[in-house]
Amino acid sequence: MNFDARLASYAAHSAASRGRRFSEPPPASRSEFQRDRDRIIHSTAFRRLEYKTQVFVNHEGDLFRTRLTHSIEVAQIARSIARNLRLNEDLVEAISLAHDLGHTPFGHAGQDALNDCMKGYGGFEHNLQSLRVVDELEEHYGAFNGLNLMYETREGILKHCSPSNAAKLGEIGQRFLDKKQPTLEAQLANLADEIAYNNHDIDDGLRSGLLTTAQLDQVDFYARHRGEVEAMYPGISGRRAIHETIRRMINALIVDLIQASQSRIQDAQVMTLEDVRRAPALITFSDEMTREAAFLKRFLRENLYRHYQVNRMTSKARRIIKELFDAFMQEPGLLPPDYQVTAGASVQARKVADYIAGMTDRYAMREHRRLFQVDEL
Repeated sequence: MNFDARLASYAAHSAASRGRRFSEPPPASRSEFQRDRDRIIHSTAFRRLEYKTQVFVNHEGDLFRTRLTHSIEVAQIARSIARNLRLNEDLVEAISLAHDLGHTPFGHAGQDALNDCMKGYGGFEHNLQSLRVVDELEEHYGAFNGLNLMYETREGILKHCSPSNAAKLGEIGQRFLDKKQPTLEAQLANLADEIAYNNHDIDDGLRSGLLTTAQLDQVDFYARHRGEVEAMYPGISGRRAIHETIRRMINALIVDLIQASQSRIQDAQVMTLEDVRRAPALITFSDEMTREAAFLKRFLRENLYRHYQVNRMTSKARRIIKELFDAFMQEPGLLPPDYQVTAGASVQARKVADYIAGMTDRYAMREHRRLFQVDEL
């Protein structure tokens, strides 16, 4: 079956992929990128995303988004855009579902804390950790470590990478040294992530009471779409008004991204994936939408992510991560046997980081209680 028949010539075609690290027979009834998507969904790290923070810690409410629901929302947005641009939907879905697999508990606060702990041991970055999860840490197959994903899927997972880290990664890091672009599918997954978290963080912020509609009216993009909703449905209020507004915002961003990207692709006259790699980024918003999205991000950073109630939880999160790391480094015997090594401090630190990064929010809190409270076992 030709799974690539409807794709544009510059899309990522599974038949032309750089392949897997370890050779496997091709799947009989699905594309190679479908196989990647399926492996990601069945992975242990993917299931753990259900109990990892997006903005609000899991125990703070049942209706707030987690890393799992966020990843599903990113995949939906990305797949919809990919179909319009004739890109590889299976690849963009696989990248979207895997992009947060290496994220720590407690969101960005947890990542920052773990990076601080790892400063003397090579640092910690969740994109690199996501690649490490799919390349090494998942244990599902007898023939190899990890999930043995296709090159293009792995490339899309690794959104950012410093030159020093890229130099250690071989082929998968080479594009950062050569200053080349990834596939259009990888570029798309990155912006679909932005669309999802900006708009859905508004929803969670309003639901929590940390944001108000009066505050959001300072954001022209929000106020304009809320005005359209109120004009169409006089008297509308509450959750219904919020959902109607946010879905219009998401739709406006998607439509703009499709139109701006189509225009840039045509102007660049790309015909092949190699043309895409040599071109500047082609999956982009229009200049005006880029400005509106940037203003929205600044608003959320100042009014939600730095809200004093969020700061209180992130302060606790940083303390939990640091105290866990210090305890495990000082006494490796506290770790499960698979995470204890005798090869030196740097190797042990990386194993500690693997263990902590793999924790859910509630497991990290439970481990902290076990180690530091005498009445816990």
